[in-house]
Parts: sequence; C-alpha cells; structure tokens
Amino acid sequence: MSKTVTMEELLAASDIQQIKAGDVIDGKVLSVKKHEIWVDLGPNGVGVVMRREIGPGQELEEGKDITVSVVDPELDEGHALLSMKRAAKDKGWDELQRVFEDKETLEVYAYDANRGGLLIELEGIRGFMPVSQLSADHYPRVSGADKDEIMQKLTSLIKKPLTVRILDISRKENKLIFSEKEAVKDDMQERFAKLTVGDEVEGLVTGVIDFGAFVNVDGIEGLIHISEISWERVEDPKKYIKTGDAIKAKIIAIDKDRLSLSLKQMQEDPWLSEVKEFKKGGLVEGRVTRITPFGAFVQLSPSVEALVHVSEMSNDEGTDPEKVFKVNETKQFKVLDVDTESRKIALSLKDAK
Repeated sequence: MSKTVTMEELLAASDIQQIKAGDVIDGKVLSVKKHEIWVDLGPNGVGVVMRREIGPGQELEEGKDITVSVVDPELDEGHALLSMKRAAKDKGWDELQRVFEDKETLEVYAYDANRGGLLIELEGIRGFMPVSQLSADHYPRVSGADKDEIMQKLTSLIKKPLTVRILDISRKENKLIFSEKEAVKDDMQERFAKLTVGDEVEGLVTGVIDFGAFVNVDGIEGLIHISEISWERVEDPKKYIKTGDAIKAKIIAIDKDRLSLSLKQMQEDPWLSEVKEFKKGGLVEGRVTRITPFGAFVQLSPSVEALVHVSEMSNDEGTDPEKVFKVNETKQFKVLDVDTESRKIALSLKDAK
C-alpha cells in the first residue's frame, strides 16, 4: 500500500524550511497590479505585497528580485502576506546592530529638531541625537539656557552632514540613539595628547554666559571662567568678549574633555606694577565698590582692590558697614598691610582720621 505523504513531510524531505511570520526572504515579482504586487517565493509558494507596504521610491516590474518580510505565512486564500517596508526595516536593524557592535562612524542628516536634540532617520529607522551628544562644534552655548535660541541653533543643523556613532540601540524598544561626541572621541584624545598646560592656543568664541565664555579650540571645547577674562573685576563677560570672536588664550588646566583657558594670563598682571604705589602705613584714597557684613571693598587703582575689615571702620563695637559706607563714595584710608603673595591689601578707616 502506498503511504500518504503530508506537505510537512515533503518540505522536510527536501530540506525546505516553512516560512513563518517575521522571516525575511527573497522573491521575484510575478505581476504588478494597481493595489498589490504578486511575488514568486519559489518552494514557499506565492505571496502578495499590498501597495502601502511597498515603500517610497520603489520601481517594480515583472521579473525583478526583491526582499520581503513575512507578515502572515498563509492567508485563507493560501498565499502569504508580505511587506517590503518591514523587510527594509528588519535589514536596517541588522545593519545598524552590526555598525553599533563594530563601533563604526556614520554620516547622517537630521530631518527635524526639537528642544531635546535632533531627529535622524537611517536605514528606514528613526533615531535621535540628544543635545548633550553634540560635539563642541555644534553644541548650542546660549545665555540663560534660552530655549528659543537653543532651538534656533539646532534647526540650523537640519540637513547638514553629521559624523556620528550609534550610542544605544534596541530593536525591541524601537530605540536608536546617536552621538557626535563619541564619533570624534578618538580624534579628540589625540588632539588632547598634543596639548599641555601653559600652551597658547587660538579659538573661536561659541557662547558667552554669566560665568564666562565657551571657546572652540580645533574642535575641543574650552571654557574661560569669568575670573580669567581680565585682570579687572568682570561683572558682565559680554562687555569683554562676544560670540564669534577669534581669540588667543592660555591653557591653565586640562580636564576630562574640556580645556580651562585664560585670557588675562596672556598679558602681564597690572596688579603687580600698580601695587608698588601703596606702602604700609601710607594714606590712600579709594572708591567703595562692595559692602558686606564683614567689611567693605575699596578700589585703589584700576587693578588693585583692598579690604577694610569691619573692625577697622570705627572704635565702636557692632559697627554696621552699611551705615559707614555708601557704594561709589570716595574716602581716605591708611594702608595696614600689603601682601603681594596673596594679592591682598588691608586698609583702615579709623586710623586714617
């Protein structure tokens, strides 16, 4: 008697694997209809791709080899339901996973931006690059974290080539995060290795904020703290430096991924020459610049500031500096001490009378 052979047994005997949902397989276009495309899947039969699942920009004709993803291996009519869009995305995830594991760099273009960063599509998959992952060249340095100004700077990066690495990827969570900082990290380390404290460098000011200014030094981020802008007391950095200025500065410290820079150390300290005018025991005239509970600060020359301690204001106990001084008024003082090492001068109001 002849034995009835099932389709599963025939497939097993011919070493053909049955297709299942999620498989990515190759096929050949059988026919192109208005609303669908029929595909020859060889031993796996015939499948159909609905027009919405073809993907943009695809030109299809009979006999063309294509790659499809199996949505349903067998509909009621007996053929498979397929998707070209999903196949491209699945292949894209595989390729991006490989790029991530191999730590390769990519050139990408942002198609949009929001206040958090840039939106990027690659291999049919949408990803994101947070503001924090932008390189020093592109990081938006703005005063007071002005959201509109940040958005304006991010928008200027749309459709511009950006060299990135994949920072994080998860097909399951549909997560794809890019980083420009990581892409330039190796190059940055090489540049950092060539720099030492004391070097004079040239850079471009990328942002001026309340506590200083950011400077791009050949792609490396540098910071000039407000205290390193000028030998004078700086209240507003924007009066001394502006975004877009090309400057020369001295490296005073090298941190993990940032340079600490100084503008004032490019010039001789005027304090050292001006302080020679003031001798211990001498009488001087100065302008009150600040009043605090413990005393008052007095400007003796453009670069020299001195302190009148509260105990040196009057012989009375419990003296209130606010009642003794007014900001910007000029008075005569006696020099109690000149400490050039600590850059301090102590004054007395009571002994000057």
